[in-house]
Amino acid sequence: MTLEELKKSGTIIFECISGSRAYGLQTPTSDTDIRGVYILPKEQFYSLDYIGQINNETNDLAYYELRKFIELCAKNNPNIIEMLNVPEDCILHKDPLFDEIRKEYFLSKLCKNTFANYAFTQIKKARGLNKKIVNPVEKERKTIEDFCTVRIAKESIDLQKFLKERGYLKENCGLAKIPNMKNCFNLFYSESLNYQGISREKANEVCTSSIPKEEEPIALLYCNLEGYSTYCKRYKEYWNWVEKRNDERYKSNISHDKNYDAKNMMHTFRLLHMAKEIGKDGIINVRRKDRDFLLAIKNAEFEYDDLVIKAEEMREELEAVYETSNFKEKPDLDNINELLVSIRSKYYTRDA
Repeated sequence: MTLEELKKSGTIIFECISGSRAYGLQTPTSDTDIRGVYILPKEQFYSLDYIGQINNETNDLAYYELRKFIELCAKNNPNIIEMLNVPEDCILHKDPLFDEIRKEYFLSKLCKNTFANYAFTQIKKARGLNKKIVNPVEKERKTIEDFCTVRIAKESIDLQKFLKERGYLKENCGLAKIPNMKNCFNLFYSESLNYQGISREKANEVCTSSIPKEEEPIALLYCNLEGYSTYCKRYKEYWNWVEKRNDERYKSNISHDKNYDAKNMMHTFRLLHMAKEIGKDGIINVRRKDRDFLLAIKNAEFEYDDLVIKAEEMREELEAVYETSNFKEKPDLDNINELLVSIRSKYYTRDA
């Protein structure tokens, strides 16, 4: 089912604006995020064609089937459970059945960890930007040969330098594994024996050749396969990030010279504050009263390390708050199951 088909199906029981506009933290360039809940037609629900979620590529539009929505609420998922108390001006559509899904069924001491863990994930993402800014990866990708070192006499030198200094062509090189020496090879050279060379194009490892017994190696070659594998992963992550990053947000982040993603840090404290409010008052405050403080973080008015210290202090506060909270350790799944069955039954029989 596509988003367009879902919209036409009439099965959406709740739809709202979420994200920065619901939090009251939007800026003129902010996107409008939409989330919702739908109930699959009876025949489809009972068939093998169960669809738990429908969203677009950027996840700006995301809709959850009733069962999945309830499951995520039961896990105290921060992004989902906040939908139970979005501001009235953010509600686009609400079926009366949705009012039966109340926060009292779900709020528990799990919130301490789900909100805090998600918050500290945002810290890691924020610092990840710094790593990418300070340590960019060149567009021209290295090959396995750039991770090869040659040992000759009492010195070791890069393969490329070794070949250049001696006027050797890599195509005339042959490699043979050395037993019991991981990633080490005897290196041979001949212009007439048709060796396989060091590696093939775009290969992830060096290649070996059939070496006549009488041939003597000219050196030992070590291939740092682990280093090459780490580089490949970093290269892929970096250039995927470059391709998908929000350029406006990126320019904003680098303009303040703090070298961290200020928006991620803002959400860290939003989540920690929400967790504290839930633990103390049992309320999911989606529209933020601490807007000025959060926007100050987004504007990078604080140092990264100072924010991390403050976040750690808040996490310790959460321990004390939830220790004295009257919440259950986790939601009552029996009651939640009854709720789920009741809503689905009412939905399927309302037009019968």
